[in-house]
Amino acid sequence: MRSLFPVTDLTTTAASPDREWSLDELAEAYAYPSGLPGEGPGSAWLRANMVSTLDGAAQHDGRSQPISCAADMRIFGTLRALADVVIAGAETVRLEGYRPARAREAFAARRAAAGQGPAPAVAVVSGSLDLDFSLPLFTGPLVPTLVVTGAGAPADRIAAARKAGAEVVIAGDGTRVDPARAVRELADRGLRRQLTEGGPRLLGQFVAAGALDELCLTLSPMLTAGDAQRIAGGPGVTLPERFALASLLEEDGFLFSRYRRRDAR
Repeated sequence: MRSLFPVTDLTTTAASPDREWSLDELAEAYAYPSGLPGEGPGSAWLRANMVSTLDGAAQHDGRSQPISCAADMRIFGTLRALADVVIAGAETVRLEGYRPARAREAFAARRAAAGQGPAPAVAVVSGSLDLDFSLPLFTGPLVPTLVVTGAGAPADRIAAARKAGAEVVIAGDGTRVDPARAVRELADRGLRRQLTEGGPRLLGQFVAAGALDELCLTLSPMLTAGDAQRIAGGPGVTLPERFALASLLEEDGFLFSRYRRRDAR
């Protein structure tokens, strides 16, 4: 792996294109801001991690794994290990077979120094709560799974979620989840380093709400054609929002970019 931006000293080992970066190096490259802005209830940093083919497909046969690679999965694991909470939509949880986040010894000291628990929580966003609460994601996580829903969600499904051990977070009226409120509600619980893995509809909602601070996008050197979803869907924004390139890594033709909102705090 090599760093294309920012430009590095070519004499450093990190500039070598044929050397696998250590997990510590990846953690430094993808570290959250050292002091979250306006420390206190409600402050948070929301980043997204997505992968796309050259022709814009975020999935192949409904899953992201076929367009990924080993380096992408190492970055995926690193981003999870740095987060307080991993946020995912219900459909993504079902399609990707989400399981509880696990504690990783390689990141234990770093998480302890940051005041974090052994593993990130997983927060599932669902208005209808059409979820299988018998799955290990709900019954056997190291950190209790959160279910983010609206105040009008079916009462029996809320009860089922709580019975399974999940924490229910109300972040909207009716069955609709307000994405900006979801960010605030999670931050108020001390979950400030936030990572969303989509899917495209959920990411689109965060974008439309102006809640996204950072996008970590893997550009896969593949073409799929077809009608697969883009990385973000749903309603568009009135004016496109400009993000600034923060870093760019490359390995075996895959590009690992990191963009931050230009007015990011």
